[in-house]
Amino acid sequence: MAVIGTILKEVVKIKRSSEDKKELNFLLQEKTLRKLLVKAKNTAFGKKYGFETILQSDNLVRVFQSQVPVYDYEKLYFEFWNRLLKGEADVTWPGKVKYFGLTSGTSNDSSKRVPVTRDMIKSIRKAGIRQLLALTDFNLPANFFQKSILMVGGSTNLVKIEDYFEGDLSGILASKLPFWFNKFYKPGKLSKERNWNVKLEKIVKEAPKWDIVGITGVPAWVQILIEKIIDYYQVENIHQIWPNFKVYAHGGVNFAPYKKSFRKLLGEEVYFLETYLASEGFLAYQKRNDRDMQLVLDNGLFFEFIPFDSNNFTHDGHLVENPQTLLLNEVEEGREYAIILSTVAGAWRYLIGDTIKFTSVKDYEIVITGRTKHFLSLCGEHLSVDNMTKAINIVAEDMNIEVKEFTVLGIPYENLFAHKWYIGTNNLGVDPEIFSKKLDDALKTLNDDYATERKAALKKVMVDIIPAQIFYDFLRAKGKEGGQHKFPRVLNGLHSEWQDFVKKNKK
Repeated sequence: MAVIGTILKEVVKIKRSSEDKKELNFLLQEKTLRKLLVKAKNTAFGKKYGFETILQSDNLVRVFQSQVPVYDYEKLYFEFWNRLLKGEADVTWPGKVKYFGLTSGTSNDSSKRVPVTRDMIKSIRKAGIRQLLALTDFNLPANFFQKSILMVGGSTNLVKIEDYFEGDLSGILASKLPFWFNKFYKPGKLSKERNWNVKLEKIVKEAPKWDIVGITGVPAWVQILIEKIIDYYQVENIHQIWPNFKVYAHGGVNFAPYKKSFRKLLGEEVYFLETYLASEGFLAYQKRNDRDMQLVLDNGLFFEFIPFDSNNFTHDGHLVENPQTLLLNEVEEGREYAIILSTVAGAWRYLIGDTIKFTSVKDYEIVITGRTKHFLSLCGEHLSVDNMTKAINIVAEDMNIEVKEFTVLGIPYENLFAHKWYIGTNNLGVDPEIFSKKLDDALKTLNDDYATERKAALKKVMVDIIPAQIFYDFLRAKGKEGGQHKFPRVLNGLHSEWQDFVKKNKK
């Protein structure tokens, strides 16, 4: 009934108003860290690093930074997290850990097992509700709040290993939804299906029965699903199946390369909202349509930042010893940082591998720029994923084509170096030489280091135009299809296997 929707909308507005009255400042982060230390002081980690002593200090944050080292996954797993998999309690967070989220992993990375505690599930739910409350700023009909949300994620049929379960974070969260949300959640029981293609086929057949107003999921897989629905029912756009579809919440990758092709699937405008939900927690979300994502400061996550430069990282993206670490009140706009997190899942000063830039220090707003190990610097060109994505978009707009996927690898060339780009598109008549020239020019404009090295050690830029489907087929061959999996923008490993796969499948 429309009346119920109107009441729900007004309740949401009231709750949103109370959220907006909270003042965002660094004190929220100090309180968050104190709560984390109090909760974990009797764990093996807390005892090793003297959390009890830290809590008694006059400058809790600085003493915490001086006593606890920065951890990457390998170090934290080797010293502590491996004990969680054996069922040991009170290791880095109170109690035993029942769920482990498999990081999305790319075609050249093995998945890592990140603990997902009950406190982390509560934290993620709380942030998700806040993002829902933010929708009151959008021009949505009252009945929006009583219709269905489609979550295109991993299987909720988790893998049981001894005393714990593992799977995609999206699958874990969907399996732990509060009972009242089941009425609004799709694809419902179909989410248990582990075979990605079978799941898509089942969703396609059920699609007309659902009244979908919002979709969440990784852009590539959501786009594939919508294309399948349109093709199966021979309609012009997805709004002929879901006329009330208003909001798409995306995350995991830069959405810009997908936006043009995505809009062709729509019959009317929808709101595109970015979400920063990683295996390590719900870090940020877009509160307003015309602003960037805002960090969540008071929800069980304590943030630190490492300037992403040669003083703190090696040329292959590894952290140096004793890197410079900054607090939230010490960062600058426009500078690139790697994120360190301490969380209610028992991660401590943990380098999660993502890089970001602050677009507003005052409002704690950010954009994701890439990964610490997914950048290219063979000879000092310091090419970030952000540079790459912007350059690809410039070329795509200029040539009026859709680039659905891309990756690049650095290769030896005439005793020096070259970049080899693979461009995934359905516009296969594109001249690779013209694309290469335009891409090279765009990168020179965006990155001074790149422009300098193109006059020196970086001798050539090569482009191979291939069907976008080859990227998805390769992920399938590596067991990385669907869910949270994304193709890496920089292919540092398995490049020979990728090149052989392209050669075999290109025709």
